[in-house]
Amino acid sequence: MRFVILAALMVTLASAFVLYSSNYDTRQLEVRVSEQERAIEKARGDIAVLKAERAHLARPERIEPLARAMGLAPASEQQLAVSPDAALSRVMATGSTTSQKRGD
Repeated sequence: MRFVILAALMVTLASAFVLYSSNYDTRQLEVRVSEQERAIEKARGDIAVLKAERAHLARPERIEPLARAMGLAPASEQQLAVSPDAALSRVMATGSTTSQKRGD
């Protein structure tokens, strides 16, 4: 009878140790998960700010004066082609390519 009580005491102590250990591990995982959730929220906020900045920088009324200052102009009708085949035939007819114009 004494052996059974001693064995039950050992099982109880072992169970208490296992439960404490699993509780500790669970709390550590909760801390890591909450840290990762905070990092995710920060990244989402950063993404929102970057999207807003990109939208601001890509506004046509902002880009147009900068392009004009660099000497760029809207595409003319001669630069537009109905199809890729038409553009290729136009290049072949003139006998010039971009690399020949640059002197490459």
